[in-house]
Amino acid sequence: MDYFQDQRVAKEINLKDMFMVIKKRFWIVMIFSVIATAAGWFYSNDNKTVLLYETSTNIIINAESGYRNTLQVIIKDTIVLDKVIRKLELERSPDSLAGSINVDSIDDTQVVKITVTDTNPERAADIANTTAKVFIEEIPNIMGFEDVRVLSEAKINPIPINEDNQNKIIIAAFIFGIIAGVGLIFLIDSLDDSIKSEKDIESVLGIQVLGSVSKINKKNVNKRKNRQTKLEFRGETIGFK
Repeated sequence: MDYFQDQRVAKEINLKDMFMVIKKRFWIVMIFSVIATAAGWFYSNDNKTVLLYETSTNIIINAESGYRNTLQVIIKDTIVLDKVIRKLELERSPDSLAGSINVDSIDDTQVVKITVTDTNPERAADIANTTAKVFIEEIPNIMGFEDVRVLSEAKINPIPINEDNQNKIIIAAFIFGIIAGVGLIFLIDSLDDSIKSEKDIESVLGIQVLGSVSKINKKNVNKRKNRQTKLEFRGETIGFK
């Protein structure tokens, strides 16, 4: 039972010592956290996350799967995308625009989804709808096929598909600053060989401390002198009476 009590007391003492070590040089933690937070803020501003928005237009291509796959390839072809660029007055090349468009069949049905990803939600919807319309207009001239129609038009989706990581970067930098500051405090303390307490004297010299001299404060000395003078004055007054 005594062993567990000793262990608990030792843990309490160690925690108290650690707290005092941190408290003594807490200014290091503050400086590190401020510097790290500022660095995180500047880094996040220089490397801002570009928010992307996505929306889709669904069309129905009434054809067999093999033929339908051929028609799907034409949706992203230059002959279609050139007209989309001209209609929307986009400052992009057909290859660049094709990279932002994805065409897929929905569960092996005749429904084909034209999905567009862009940095502007309104523009994403315009590109998706215009691509579908131009494809329907051009496919009869290209393949002599007319059985294509729009099932549902793309709508503006104001919710980005990715997240802005600026706040996360700043918080992570702040936490890193605190950890680095605390780590430096303990490193400095471990390298400090000066004697700070009676325990240090006992561990270094191997002898037991019999007594200690308290630190003298000038203010306390002056207060004691004033109290003593007042007491002497009162004593003289009482004796006179």
